[in-house]
Amino acid sequence: MCAAKTRAHAMPILIAGSVLLQFFCLVHMVRTGRPYWWLWIILVGSYLGSLVYVFTQVIPDLRDDPRARRAARNVVKSIDPQRDKRRMEAKLEAADTVDNRLRLAREALELGDADQAEMLFRSCRQGPHANEPDILLGLAQAQFARGDARATRETLDALIAANPAFRSADGHLLYARALAQLGEHDAALHEYEALATSFPGEEARVRYAELLVERERLAEARVVLADVAKRERTAPAYYRRKEKDWLAQAKALRAKIGA
Repeated sequence: MCAAKTRAHAMPILIAGSVLLQFFCLVHMVRTGRPYWWLWIILVGSYLGSLVYVFTQVIPDLRDDPRARRAARNVVKSIDPQRDKRRMEAKLEAADTVDNRLRLAREALELGDADQAEMLFRSCRQGPHANEPDILLGLAQAQFARGDARATRETLDALIAANPAFRSADGHLLYARALAQLGEHDAALHEYEALATSFPGEEARVRYAELLVERERLAEARVVLADVAKRERTAPAYYRRKEKDWLAQAKALRAKIGA
């Protein structure tokens, strides 16, 4: 009798699971333009038909979808943050090349190990790579992460001196942040002013507004924050999702100064 009750309770769950799986498969079928004969396999075959569809149509699509691959990498990284770093260390041990050192340096920086990242970026500066802009930018980022704004500025100055045509929005923002930390506020505001119209995101504008507020230049800060608010109203949804943290920070700053 107990077994019969258990089966009776399980039936609605199995039916609901089948319906959800079928619905998922049908949506995928329509959105990806699969032949409509799959409809009958999914509906008539219930779990079996849906699983056949998933294994033959959905999973191969996921392998080819960069968004799915990126999501899978993020899941793996959240479970084992050091996995990529161990793999890169093994590659460097097998072949001590500048490319392998550079990959490991970037991974160390991403994981917050600024000391190792700086050491690796420095070690990449050999021979023809001594003034390579990507290496110098990475070195400056590691120095800033380590809290050395002066070394950051010196490295970025060396980068521009050796590569006058090089352009990097991230590097430009880093330079402005280093100047601000060094107390060179007028120079930092000058850099932020240029970034306010060119940086591909809201971070530069929000940091610009924050420094203006810090210097008690509230009228100018309100203009910058109004521009951020206007962008938020007119930007597509994907942009608002990507910039949500900076948009929230801008909103809080507007509230603080009564903008």
